[in-house]
Amino acid sequence: MAYDASDLPDVSGLTVGIIGGTGDQGRGLAYRFARAGQRVLIGSRSAERAAQSAEEIAALPGVPAGGVTGADNDEVARRSDVVIVAVPWDGHAATVGALAEPLAGKIVIDCVNPLGFDKQGPYALPVPEGSAVQQAAALLPDSRVCAAFNHVSAPLLADPEIDRIDLDVLICTEERELVGIVGALAARIPGMRGIYAGRLRNAHQIEAFTANLIAINRRYKAHAGIRVTDV
Repeated sequence: MAYDASDLPDVSGLTVGIIGGTGDQGRGLAYRFARAGQRVLIGSRSAERAAQSAEEIAALPGVPAGGVTGADNDEVARRSDVVIVAVPWDGHAATVGALAEPLAGKIVIDCVNPLGFDKQGPYALPVPEGSAVQQAAALLPDSRVCAAFNHVSAPLLADPEIDRIDLDVLICTEERELVGIVGALAARIPGMRGIYAGRLRNAHQIEAFTANLIAINRRYKAHAGIRVTDV
């Protein structure tokens, strides 16, 4: 079955919360979704930091008035329909585990990549559960968990001069319905497609491939992403 954006559901009314919304990846995604007209909530351990980031994003070109606000992680989890986890790997388990109750029944998109860095460059870290998203799924048994947005360049997301970001968002999930919902969110950003890439057990190589992309970007001074052919 070929990719067909016309089959995607309407997600324009969903509120998107971003846990880790004060970091580069979280801020970039918040900006793009807010710019597309999505209602966005920025989450942080500090409500003050979240509010400050929300004000800065709201001041960027193309963001409608009232399109993005900030609050602490617990409040964002409770008020959102879809929650994107974009926290540093070293705080992933603690942050996600603490939000199990407010995230119950919610769609949770994990875009965290467990990476280490040394003199030879980036490399994938082992995860006992198999991947960051599998760790999230284990910590959130009552949530609908998937992996997506792992390979999106934060500088591209944050650049208001860039209108299109031509890449594919690889989606791993146990629920086929989530492919359409997450794919529709990806399609809110011009140039993006959401592509089903298998069950959660297939997410570890997607997360790990980010190390290769970082190496590519450093070598070629680029902001490389993924585009799947023949789909």
